[in-house]
Amino acid sequence: MASAGLQILGFALALLGWLAVVASTIMPQWKMSSYAGDNIITAQAMYQGLWMNCVIQSTGQIQCKVYDSILALGGSIQATRALMVVGIVVGVLAVGISCVGMKCTKCGGDDKVKKSRIAMGGGIAFILAGLCALIGSSWYGHEIVRDFYNPLIPVNTKYEFGSAIFVNWAGAALVLIGGGMLSCSCSKKDSYARSYPKSKARPKAPSSNKEFV
Repeated sequence: MASAGLQILGFALALLGWLAVVASTIMPQWKMSSYAGDNIITAQAMYQGLWMNCVIQSTGQIQCKVYDSILALGGSIQATRALMVVGIVVGVLAVGISCVGMKCTKCGGDDKVKKSRIAMGGGIAFILAGLCALIGSSWYGHEIVRDFYNPLIPVNTKYEFGSAIFVNWAGAALVLIGGGMLSCSCSKKDSYARSYPKSKARPKAPSSNKEFV
C-alpha cells in the first residue's frame, strides 16, 4: 500500500509540474523590460516569450505579435524552444506509461512486478522531461543575465526575468521530484508471492519388532 501511495503522489506531482511547464511555454512573459537606471517610469512594458512578444501600455492595452521568422531568432531562444517542445512530448509519453504501470490502474495485466517496472519507466521519462525543461529555462535565464550585465547594451533595452521562467523552474522541479518518486516505487516480488519448495516429510524410523522389558 505504501508503494501504491508513493506512486499516486509522485504521479500527481509530476503531472502538476508538467502542466506548469506547458503553461509557461505558452506564456509570453519569459523576460520583461528592466526598470534599472533612468528607465524607472515608462509608458509601456515589453515582454518577450518563446513564441511572441507583447507590449502593455500604461492604459492597460496589450498588443502581442507572433515571431514572423524562426531563422531571425537567436540561437538561445531556438534551443530553448526545442528543449521545451521535447520536454512536453516526453512528458506526454511519461503520463501514458505511468498510467499503465501504476498499481491503482487495471492496465498492463495483473503482474505487479511488471507493472512496477513500467511505472519506473514512466518515472524515468518524467525525469528526462523535467531535465529538458530545466536546461532550456536555465539556458534562457543565463542569456538574460549575460545581456543585463553587458555594458555594451543600453540600459533602456535590457530585460529581467519574467514570471514564465519562474513558473517553468517550479514546474520542472515538480516533474523531477514526481519522476523520482515513481522510479523509487519499483519494488521486487513480495515475499508472500515467492514459491518456496515444500519441505518433504522425514521418513519415520522403522518400528522395531523387539519388545523391551
